[in-house]
Amino acid sequence: MKSSATAQEVARLAKVSQSAVSRSFTPGASVSEDTRAKVMAAAKVLGYRPNAMARSLITRRSRIIALVMSYLENQFYPLVIEKLSQKLQKQGYHVLMFISDLDEADDVIAEILQYQVDGIVMASTTLSPALAKNCQDAGVPIVLFNRVPDMSAQARYSTSSVTSDNYRGGRMVAELLLSRGHQRMAFLAGLENSSTNLERERGFNEALQEAGTNVFRKAIGYYSFERAKQATRELFVGAEQPDAIFVANDHMAIASMDVLRCELGLRIPDDVSVVGFDDVPQAAWGAYQLTTVVQSVENMVVATIELLHEQMQRDVQPRNIVVPSQLVERASVRPAP
Repeated sequence: MKSSATAQEVARLAKVSQSAVSRSFTPGASVSEDTRAKVMAAAKVLGYRPNAMARSLITRRSRIIALVMSYLENQFYPLVIEKLSQKLQKQGYHVLMFISDLDEADDVIAEILQYQVDGIVMASTTLSPALAKNCQDAGVPIVLFNRVPDMSAQARYSTSSVTSDNYRGGRMVAELLLSRGHQRMAFLAGLENSSTNLERERGFNEALQEAGTNVFRKAIGYYSFERAKQATRELFVGAEQPDAIFVANDHMAIASMDVLRCELGLRIPDDVSVVGFDDVPQAAWGAYQLTTVVQSVENMVVATIELLHEQMQRDVQPRNIVVPSQLVERASVRPAP
């Protein structure tokens, strides 16, 4: 058995072309099962393994996708990593993961470009117009996951994005709480300047205003478990208190529910209803049974990979995909009259 066999030697032994050898080792490539079987048998005899680095020099494609994350304590994003990595790997790509600060990814992006990646997916973080231009000049497409570009700052160098319908999700929450007779509805925000928070809050506010009312109180949890606890305490200061809370994501909603029940002695949903956003697995746990807006990880990941391929294969304008959201009702909201 040879340890340094070449693709040419495999092709001669299998009696196929060298391009057939390459296709046999490329997931999703067009090659017959008979040819693939011959190639694999010859490769086993010769001890051949494809050299991804050498192939990238020939094709000028590294088949590496960089994934930039900044908010792993939120249970939503480990699901995103799992689904995105699995689907990309099945297509023959490798995922290189980077962790950045919540809203400061510029240093990370500068480092990523040194790896000659084919594309970048940025989740729960943003980048400056200057870095967006650098990536565009380098021919490296960027897809924002669960964020939209700040068009006021990135009009010339916009990036593609995938989000759920955050605006519609916020409206659905308001409509549900109004239908259950709530009158003092609070909003527990995440990051005030993040596109997801802005759209969820806008949908919630507009639906309330159309019904002739407004948000009773607002506090900011910064998408942090501990700060969401403190924000919940702030919302319930004083004699008149909220009778419902819309929390900008499930991670904070779970923290809020812990404070309401364990510190303030309130009953959910008898004294106060709670609604979250994301539908992470923990939302369905028996201790929480959280009513929430579903963000479909599967559909969002499929759309993200679609955009990556689209941007990598041809010179097209960036675009934004909005995935429909839906409300799942559990036991954290008072039942209909």
